[in-house]
Amino acid sequence: MIQGRGEARRRATLRGDLTLLAVIGVLLIAALTAGGLSLYQQVYSPSAFVHRYLDLLSAGHAADALRVPGVSVDLAVQKDDQIESAASEALLRTAALGALTDYEVTSDTQKDGVYDVTVEYVAGGVNGTSTFSVVQDGWVGVVPDWRFERSPLAEIELTVRGADVFSVNGFELDRHQVSTDGAEAAPLDPLHLLVFTPGAYSVTVDTPISATPGVRVLADTALARTPVDVQALPTERFTGIVQQKVEDFLTACATQEVLLPTACPFGLEVQNRLADGSLPKWSIVEQPAITVEPDGANWMIPPTPAVAHIDVDIKSVYDGSVRAVSEDVPFEVDGTIRILADGSAQIRVGSPSGD
Repeated sequence: MIQGRGEARRRATLRGDLTLLAVIGVLLIAALTAGGLSLYQQVYSPSAFVHRYLDLLSAGHAADALRVPGVSVDLAVQKDDQIESAASEALLRTAALGALTDYEVTSDTQKDGVYDVTVEYVAGGVNGTSTFSVVQDGWVGVVPDWRFERSPLAEIELTVRGADVFSVNGFELDRHQVSTDGAEAAPLDPLHLLVFTPGAYSVTVDTPISATPGVRVLADTALARTPVDVQALPTERFTGIVQQKVEDFLTACATQEVLLPTACPFGLEVQNRLADGSLPKWSIVEQPAITVEPDGANWMIPPTPAVAHIDVDIKSVYDGSVRAVSEDVPFEVDGTIRILADGSAQIRVGSPSGD
C-alpha cells in the first residue's frame, strides 16, 4: 500500500516536471521568436535598410550612401521624366551634405512586394517627412537583402542670376563646371544638380561683385525636380566701383570744350553761337548717386539725376551782343554692366538721346 502511494507521487512529480519543461520550452520558443522578430526589425527589415541609409547621410558618408543598393542609377536608362539624365553629380559628396538629425521610421507598409517606408527627420533645422520604396534584392544566407525600388536621389534645377560662382551648403561651384553645356553655358540657363533625399540645401552667393543671404530648399521626394531661383544683389564694394567709374567718365566728359560733349549724357543747345575766343567750360557740380540693379544675367544703372555746370560767352546772331552764360544743366545718367567670362565687369555709361 505504501509502495503504491510512492509510485503515484513519483508519477505526479514527473508529470509536473514535464509540464514545467513544456512551459519553459514554449517560453523559450516565444522568446527566441520575439528576439528573432526584433532582430529582423532592427537589422534585416526594409525599415532597418532605410535607417542605415539615413545613418550614412547623417554621418556625412556620401560615398557610402551612393553604394547603397538602388541609390546610384543610370538616369539615361531609367528615363525618368522628372530628372535631367545628364544632371551633375557635383553635390553628391560629403562637403555638400547638410545636417540630418532626429530621424525615425514612422510607418512601413507593403503592397505587391514593394515596401513603402515613411520617415520623419530634421534636415538643416527643418522638419520633414519622406517615403521611400524598397524591394527585396535576394538573400544573404537566411535573411533577405534589400534595395531602393526608386532611387532616393532628386534634382535641384537651379537658376543663379548675377553670379557664375555660388555655394551649396558651403561647397563652392562654378556654373561652367556643372552645366551640361560646360564653358558655353549661358548665364540664365538652369543648372541640373543631383542631391540626396532627404536633405536641406542652402544656395548662397558671396563674390566681390554680388552676394545673397541664401535660398534654402528641402529635397524630400525621391526622383523629383525642385526649381530654385536665386537673385544675387550687388555688393557695396561693386556699387562703389561703379560709382567711381561713372564719376571718372563724367569728369572726362567735362574736359571737352564744346557745347555738346561727344558721347556724354549732358550738353547745352543754343540758338546763337560762341563769342570769338570763348570756349565752354564744363564742371560736374552734383555727381549722380549710383545704384546698381539686376538686369537678367547682368546689371544696369537705372536713370539717375546729376547736375553739370557750364560757363561760356554766347554771341547773338541778330545784333552781335555777347552774353555771359553761367548755369547749371540737370541731366540723367544710366548705363549697362556686363560681367565678362574672366569675372571682370564692363561698364558702359548711356549716351544722350539721339547719339
